[in-house]
Amino acid sequence: MNLFTLLEMAADAMGDRIAISHGDTDIDYAGLLAASRRVAARVRATAATRLAYLAVNGPAAPAALFGAALAGVPYVPINYRLAHDEIAALLARIPGALLVTDAAVTAAGITCLTPAELLADGLSWPGEAPDDDRGIAVELFTSGTTGAPKAAILRHDNLMAYILGTVEFMGADEADATIVTVPPYHVAGISAVLSSVYAGRRMVQLPAFDPGEWLALVRRHGVSNAFLVPTMLQRITEHLGTTPPVVPSLRALAYGGGRMPLAVAERAMDLFPGVDFTNAYGLTETSSTIALLGPDDHRTARAAADPAVRARLGSVGRALPTVEIEIRDDAGLPVGSGIAGLVFVRGDQVAGEYQGLGSLLDADGWFPTRDLGWIDSDGYLYLDGRADDVIVRGGENISPGEIEAVLLAHAHVRDVAVVAVPDQQWGESVGAAVVLAAGAAVTAAELQALVRGKLRSSRVPALIRFVEVLPYNETGKLLRRVVRGDLSR
Repeated sequence: MNLFTLLEMAADAMGDRIAISHGDTDIDYAGLLAASRRVAARVRATAATRLAYLAVNGPAAPAALFGAALAGVPYVPINYRLAHDEIAALLARIPGALLVTDAAVTAAGITCLTPAELLADGLSWPGEAPDDDRGIAVELFTSGTTGAPKAAILRHDNLMAYILGTVEFMGADEADATIVTVPPYHVAGISAVLSSVYAGRRMVQLPAFDPGEWLALVRRHGVSNAFLVPTMLQRITEHLGTTPPVVPSLRALAYGGGRMPLAVAERAMDLFPGVDFTNAYGLTETSSTIALLGPDDHRTARAAADPAVRARLGSVGRALPTVEIEIRDDAGLPVGSGIAGLVFVRGDQVAGEYQGLGSLLDADGWFPTRDLGWIDSDGYLYLDGRADDVIVRGGENISPGEIEAVLLAHAHVRDVAVVAVPDQQWGESVGAAVVLAAGAAVTAAELQALVRGKLRSSRVPALIRFVEVLPYNETGKLLRRVVRGDLSR
């Protein structure tokens, strides 16, 4: 089934329901359908092989996503925050594309239109969407936190499997609205559009995140649902201080896309006491979410006296019913509950495919996420960083996550990143960049003693540097390569 079918169903069943609110502009589902048909016609008129999008969130983004699907070409959203040469390098990898952008971009073989030009009146696509489940729906460049971006391939059947398995058609009330803050080049931005359209939930677009503006839009539009990356939620809690916001319409707040410090999650729950919190764990290659820590899990863990139950607030929950998650050792063999290893996932929504590299699925359909983690006896998944982040000290593998957890337990540590630093004797040793709470005074020796008292001596950071902030990208992923570079100088 082609993704365009989701919009056709929504427009047929609720064409006069508002689909998008952007500034003072409202577009209903019938209008979004018509705009997407015009987009498809423009793609066909230019003989484009892809439809690329290099701009902030706006009505042109969902129209481009569905228009590309109708025209039978991949949709390729590009990170507008990249440097000029990085954008040029990505455009060189998609020759023959029609590029939607307000930026002054020139690239060989690329035709450019502004978002306004894309949505302008013109030809309308008269035909049906291609009947090709295995056609490429989206090419999404990964964030490249550890190297050059790869182009992840998401096919129509992968994305449709996720939506049909997790969203109820017209499941939203007509008054419901979700605020879209995740940029269009993130998989959460793609899934936000698809799931909102299928559910019939109005999308309130916030092109540039600001905590005050976010709160204002939630109040103005009566927003009922929201998704935030951890850095956004942290900025909102800092903006609020100790004063809970007046946002009576907000019922559900999901977060994901990066590590959520436990203190931030607890503080957010205190500031939004009537809101259902959900932690969503997923990857670009899995068409978004594969595990959820739901509202009841949050409330139970927050109130629990049992440390094991309370610790679940630091998990990413349990696998969706439509996927399987398995932990394997370095030899590729499954391990039991409570044992750490590599996280593998299997299911129809799992693509696990890259442009130029092919599929990374094994013979049984399992995808290696490259995340480290373990599953407890009740099925809760705990993540422990990336396999690429492992510190190899004298032949011993050390996970940064366990050291970060100990340091974050210190009352005056606000954030921390543990990485490998060069060591003449051991090859690599443990380094830590630490952000302290405002006005706090903590010594490196005090933090080293804390780790020494909880973990083996090999886990004690040989180098601790206090910094004002840690480097995160705009979707909340810690840029460990930047931390490593800073600590290695």
